[in-house]
Amino acid sequence: MLRVGRLCARSPGVLGARVGLSRVWQEVGLWGVRPLRVLAPRLQAPGTEWKLGSRLGKRTFSLINDRKSASSSGEMDRTATLPVGGLSYVQGHTTLHLINKTVGQCLDTTAQRVPDREALVVHHENIRLTFAQLKEEVDKAASGLLSIGLCKGDRLGMWGPNSYAWVLMQLATAQAGIILLVLSPEAHQGSLKVSVNPAYQAMEVEYALRKVGCKALVFPRQFKTQHYYNILKQICPEVEKAQPGDLKSQRLPDLTTVISVDAPLPGTLLLDEVVAAGSQEQNLARLRLTQQLLSCHDPINIQFTSGTTGSPKGATLSHYNIVNNSNMIGERLRLHQKPPDKSRVVLPNPLYHCLGSVGGTMVSLMHGVTLILSSPVFDGKKALEAISRERGSLLYGTPTMFVDILNQPDFSSYDISAMCGGVIGGSPASPELIRAIINKLNMKELVVVYGSTENSPVTFMNFTEDAVAQKAESVGRIMPHTEAQIVNVGTGTLAELNTPGELCIRGYCVMLGYWGEPWKTEEATGQDKWYRTGDIAMMDEQGFCKILGRSKDMIIRGGENIYPAELENFFHTHPQVQEVQVVGVKDDRMGEEICACIQLKKGEKTTAEEIKAFCKGKISHFKIPRYIVFVTNYPLTVSGKVQKFKLREQMEQHLNL
Repeated sequence: MLRVGRLCARSPGVLGARVGLSRVWQEVGLWGVRPLRVLAPRLQAPGTEWKLGSRLGKRTFSLINDRKSASSSGEMDRTATLPVGGLSYVQGHTTLHLINKTVGQCLDTTAQRVPDREALVVHHENIRLTFAQLKEEVDKAASGLLSIGLCKGDRLGMWGPNSYAWVLMQLATAQAGIILLVLSPEAHQGSLKVSVNPAYQAMEVEYALRKVGCKALVFPRQFKTQHYYNILKQICPEVEKAQPGDLKSQRLPDLTTVISVDAPLPGTLLLDEVVAAGSQEQNLARLRLTQQLLSCHDPINIQFTSGTTGSPKGATLSHYNIVNNSNMIGERLRLHQKPPDKSRVVLPNPLYHCLGSVGGTMVSLMHGVTLILSSPVFDGKKALEAISRERGSLLYGTPTMFVDILNQPDFSSYDISAMCGGVIGGSPASPELIRAIINKLNMKELVVVYGSTENSPVTFMNFTEDAVAQKAESVGRIMPHTEAQIVNVGTGTLAELNTPGELCIRGYCVMLGYWGEPWKTEEATGQDKWYRTGDIAMMDEQGFCKILGRSKDMIIRGGENIYPAELENFFHTHPQVQEVQVVGVKDDRMGEEICACIQLKKGEKTTAEEIKAFCKGKISHFKIPRYIVFVTNYPLTVSGKVQKFKLREQMEQHLNL
């Protein structure tokens, strides 16, 4: 068991070869954003000079040590920028300075600023650490990793559920320049930390470890029915007889070091031993030397996409990506203005997702707020217990998580009086759910966020003071230092406001690239550095963005474009519907027909005819699904996203099409 008892006294080559990495990553870093070449004439007023993105290209060198200065910048950011020239293009404010610091430097700064403030509470492990204590343990762990032979740029995989060890490895790898491999849809590199989704089985683990050339792997012995060591033995049988730290594997030739979090296992080092070695002065001196060689533009994390359409890709993020994104998330949440008792974040999201590791851990680190891990994996009851016992004031979650929390049978027995806000993201949320969260959980300052792993992750986000309707009907407005444009899918030109098109993002937040796959990176970003999200969206006159669905999920029925998200939101207004997914299925005459796959609320019964009758007069006739299928579950990725292509296949088979 990882020893932290003495700290608990208080109570409440990415794109190819590694050679030339720095130059390649800095090129992708988008210091200066070039004007839109093709579209510029449509946006430029007669007789004016085109200066799109000119301020975005200025380097600034402020860590924002002066919180008063940061606060004033944040207030300026609260007056959102508006779209340009009646077209779906917007650029976020540039008044909040970008930070040129590594994750480790930011942790150092926060630990100096608020050393005695509670930093981390791991509810299920009974662990509490102040920022000063957390920094001390992170330094020892980082030093220990270097002492066992890991070096700057090596990849380390973290495999397991939410835990103190997960946070420790996330920050220690960053501190040592090791890249953390997160087996989920995202990634960091520097001291490469690889976080492996705990639901991954042998095949997925082997794919990820081989893909990035992982040198070290950290995991607990088991969690519930997941026996990590036994899974590893399936692809690396040599581990049982290996000398700890000197593994030689035929199928995983780069893997030399296996670290067990909580139990002595053959061929592994204990994490306790690694941390203990890091406390020796000569190893700490090596860490200090290594830190002098780190750059904020180094890769720090690799997180794998969920593979909803094909093989997962390792999105690689830098210190610069996640430090700035997390800082801006916290600014928009007004965390810099909240007292400690109103800055207690309950995080039920998995840390192997970007919203957990960046929106959770990094936001806490950047703004000095308390991070509370409520359970190893999501548990609605445990989340409510953490809110009640720890006086949680902010709650993160996906729509599915919030539905589960709100539907807990003993919901009314928990003390949620400290709650004031939170974050929802990860997948589309219905307006009804947004209103229920705000009202039932007292989350008046709830914000909706939108983004992707490839964008560090958040690019659109509400302000806390936005009206309920604005939160319920959109994903907010553009984040600072970020550009967004919506492009007509057919013509490639900028769409007019309130017109659907593909959403594209450009700015500091765009990933360094997909690890080892320059051609896929080029597909996603291109030479113009616009990241193509694959999402169909609309933008209104105030810059609010509404996501209509994935471009590949759009249904074309008899020449009419139909967006599944629009229909899914409509069906959520039906009092008997718990969840719904809409897909297109093949049809000889119309090309595609609409199929609504509906989960009913517990104990409810209805018929397809009644559902269709509910639609009449409320939505256009051509949007009424031809097929209504009642289901009990959906095909999911390991990260919990619905695999619509599999659902489509299942429905076509079920309907004998």
